[in-house]
Amino acid sequence: QVQLEESGGGLVQAGGSLTLSCVASGRTFSTWSMGWFRRAPGKDREFVASITWRGGSTSYIDSVKGRFTISRANAQNTVYLQMDSLRPEDTAVYYCARRATPASPFGSWGQGTQVTVSS
Repeated sequence: QVQLEESGGGLVQAGGSLTLSCVASGRTFSTWSMGWFRRAPGKDREFVASITWRGGSTSYIDSVKGRFTISRANAQNTVYLQMDSLRPEDTAVYYCARRATPASPFGSWGQGTQVTVSS
């Protein structure tokens, strides 16, 4: 199985920055893409960003475009989420996930890392 471990969350003031990391281990060789999701208290999990493993094509939810940057280090099986100009509404538990093929849903969820943005 694939295991994902998120790190880098914390408490930051509005306008500040954080960089999240997610390291994949186990059976990761078939990865098509990896993504970041988040779940705010009382809210459903939502997609934030994704990146294809081979081509590096990125996708973002509109609310984070221009503020967040997803990247990856393929050799290290690591995906990053650079978050700038953070807003209180970005407060959530952030999860990374893996998509094995273009036809597969995201899965292999990590445990999540808490991001709290204070005003």
